[in-house]
Amino acid sequence: MSTLIILVVLLLLVIPPTAGPPGVPALLSLGLQLLCSLPPTRRLRGWWLVAGQAALFAWMGPVPFGGPSAFFAASVLLIARGPLRWVLFGGVTAAAGAVNLGADAYVWVNAVGNTATQGLVVFALTRLGDLRDELHATRAELAARSVAEERERAGHDLDAVLGSTLSRVIGLAAAGRAGEIPPLTRRAAQRVRQRPEPPPIPPPGDLTPRLALPILTVVYLWVPVAAIIVVARAPVPVGLRVAYWAAVSAVVALQAYHALPRPPGARPRHAAWTLPAQLLLAWLPLLEPDRPYYQLVGWAAAALLIVIPAPRLAWALYAAVVASVPAVLLARSGSAAGIPAALVEVVGMSAMFYGLTAVTRLVYQVRESRLALAGLAAARERRRIAQDVHDLIGYGLSAITVKAELAARDPARAEAELAGIVTVARTALADLRAIPGDGEPGLSLRAELASAREVLEATGAVVEIDPEHEPLPDGLDALLAVVVREAATNVLRHSEARHVTIALTARDDLVRLRVDNDGVTGRPAEPGQGVANLTARLASRGGRLTTASGDHRFRLDATLPAQR
Repeated sequence: MSTLIILVVLLLLVIPPTAGPPGVPALLSLGLQLLCSLPPTRRLRGWWLVAGQAALFAWMGPVPFGGPSAFFAASVLLIARGPLRWVLFGGVTAAAGAVNLGADAYVWVNAVGNTATQGLVVFALTRLGDLRDELHATRAELAARSVAEERERAGHDLDAVLGSTLSRVIGLAAAGRAGEIPPLTRRAAQRVRQRPEPPPIPPPGDLTPRLALPILTVVYLWVPVAAIIVVARAPVPVGLRVAYWAAVSAVVALQAYHALPRPPGARPRHAAWTLPAQLLLAWLPLLEPDRPYYQLVGWAAAALLIVIPAPRLAWALYAAVVASVPAVLLARSGSAAGIPAALVEVVGMSAMFYGLTAVTRLVYQVRESRLALAGLAAARERRRIAQDVHDLIGYGLSAITVKAELAARDPARAEAELAGIVTVARTALADLRAIPGDGEPGLSLRAELASAREVLEATGAVVEIDPEHEPLPDGLDALLAVVVREAATNVLRHSEARHVTIALTARDDLVRLRVDNDGVTGRPAEPGQGVANLTARLASRGGRLTTASGDHRFRLDATLPAQR
């Protein structure tokens, strides 16, 4: 859309006020500006374009309506950098005034003002289009950076909260202070079971890119100045002049109000009367006895497209308002001589001001969607990290708690259990520090089965494991290791099992893992997210998780395609 707006504005600006065909220098200047402004030819921008515009400017001589001289000014702004661009822009504007020194004051001011304001509009439309494309192209990069920042933040938080706890557990176990370990691990386990906090909402950005607001301000201020000059030259009574200046100022003020940057879908307050008021004030000068000033209709027509949310209605009203200009001119003069010029000027004015507002909104929308995508990526990463912490660290904390309680109760087993605590804590610490990284957790199904047997048998349960199966792909092996770890954690936390069975089978291209225990007590379990996490993990690999309970038993079944 931004490319179409730029194209329409450039085509309308090159047409002279007489609505006659533009000369060869003007057409060449338009061609250079198209190369400079349209996204497909952006890479061709260079000082050669400025040199070409300068040569064409010298060839054309006085051009009071702007157009080609405005293209020269816009090209300077687009290609030069830093303060130099504004110095050169001022030089081009001054040159436009210098070549028109022989004309009257109105023509001279019009040449200077149109060169400056039209050049600013072309520059703004082009840069806003560039900015929109740049923001759109870097959406993935911002999302990746947000994920990286979330991982870094999570790494610091996990190390501060859980890492310090596990390090302290290792120290207490080495010192033989088993009784101090369970309170630490229970508090840490509570932290692990908490749902992740939502990511912080980024502060609302400035709705207007820094570029657009000062340019709009300059353009809005120029129109009343031009109107003052026009009316000052017209042979009309003083009272009518004052009324006309007041109408122009009101139209400009209402246009600025209607074009203020707002979030998508938000309309100006009181638009039900401010828009009709602007339309009326813009249309009344068409009835001026001496020379109808129809340029204000272009402002009001642009406001229709900006304010009315229904595109079909907005464009229908726009067409009706624009068509009213030639209808009034024809009715007043009976001649169609000036109608093409009036249409070009009205449509050109409306295209410029609607274009500035529309492209600014597009930039805002792309920026907001970019931020939203980054926020979603960060939230997804936060959930993933919380899921891994729950699934991978919860088991270690539960195992440490069991071993510490056994060491405190049975001095004969204390040394062995304390050594086991150190091993489990170090493994959990390594898992914790790997969690903020990328990829699947580096677990082994064989190691997890052995660990589950050791910890569950330490609680007095009889553990039967039937692991007969062919070697599994690494990703599938690690995923089933997570299932075993979570199932063992649930047995430790929620049951008083005396018999636990873990069976793994691989048939018909499906791998099934079943964990069954007889320790259901009937007490309500603490709310957790382990089963939900496992369900999501398996679903992402095309698998499913089911649970069943009854007769003091609890069964967990995980089924996965063997080839995924």
